[in-house]
Amino acid sequence: MANNTQAGPAIIAIANQKGGVGKTTTTINLGAALAERKSKVLLIDLDPQGNASTGLGIGYDKRDATTYDLLSGEVSIDEAVQKTTVDGLDIIPATTDLSSADLELVDNAKRSFLLRDVLRGDAALALGYDYILIDCPPSLNILTVNAMVAAHSIIVPLQSEFFALEGLSQLILTVRDVRQTANPDLRIEGIALTMYDQRNNLSLQVEDDARENMGDMVFKTVIPRNVRLSEAPSFSVPVLSYDSASKGSAAYRALAGEVIERTKKKRAA
Repeated sequence: MANNTQAGPAIIAIANQKGGVGKTTTTINLGAALAERKSKVLLIDLDPQGNASTGLGIGYDKRDATTYDLLSGEVSIDEAVQKTTVDGLDIIPATTDLSSADLELVDNAKRSFLLRDVLRGDAALALGYDYILIDCPPSLNILTVNAMVAAHSIIVPLQSEFFALEGLSQLILTVRDVRQTANPDLRIEGIALTMYDQRNNLSLQVEDDARENMGDMVFKTVIPRNVRLSEAPSFSVPVLSYDSASKGSAAYRALAGEVIERTKKKRAA
């Protein structure tokens, strides 16, 4: 169970401006693994593709209240929350409506603070979550900035491939900008190596480079390439529900353990 010495939930954005790195997979399965440990978790789908919503069984016909409605002030957070098939894991789903947010919010002076105002407000606190996980879009747009301004920390999924670390530098610059302008306490919770194949020299090299350059910022847990992990979304469930004994499930359970330990230390500090 999360340690709540700090008021309210730990708000964590899962972000990487590069697509296809396991960002949504990490958000869904980390959320499920935290819920399995009896934490109460809310997943915010902030990606217009809505893959986290689909991956947790929320069909388009069930997305009456969405993150777009939440940001635009049309619904309150308690009206937008939906249960998933995973006990303890709720979601606010997304639709393609979110893709117009950049244009619609350009004249709003508080455009970067909309999600923060909701997630750190009294109505959100009253819902009693231990963790709020934000699945960011694969870009550094106004939606991702909203997530960074709202969050206490960021988890960066990093695919075990060539040039992976180069893309990380732009994200770190954006984090630095957000710290200086809007959220001075924002930190990188950790970097999670994804799609890891220990038989592949490139995966081993990326891991060595990441640990050498980023040190303890890199989680001990690596997320393997795993068939069951790839299959689970087509059944609209996390891999922990689809195949609890798979290597993918074991990895996300281990990652959840690390996240709990890290957030406990920060809250106690």
